[in-house]
Amino acid sequence: MSMDRIERWASTLRTEWPFKLRLRAWPIAIGLLFIACIISGLATVAVTHMTRVQYAQLQQLEQEKNQLQTEWGQLLLEEGAWSTPARIEQIATERLDMRIPDVHDVEVIRP
Repeated sequence: MSMDRIERWASTLRTEWPFKLRLRAWPIAIGLLFIACIISGLATVAVTHMTRVQYAQLQQLEQEKNQLQTEWGQLLLEEGAWSTPARIEQIATERLDMRIPDVHDVEVIRP
């Protein structure tokens, strides 16, 4: 009887060699790895594209910032020029015909 058992075990071993269940899992595992590689590659392409788009937007915003800073500097210079006493005196003389009075034109009034 032990010989029958050994023969059954050997025939079972031959029919299930090499690990019949594991052989069926290999194609699934390889397929899953292939799908994971495809998804990883697509994700890499998508992230690279988004990074490039955001970098282009950053460059555009920095260019706009530089332009606005230049305009701000020009406005500050212009503001400084408008508020100088010489500029005010020139506008008063040209537009309003105002002038600084001579010493002879000044009258001192005492209480």
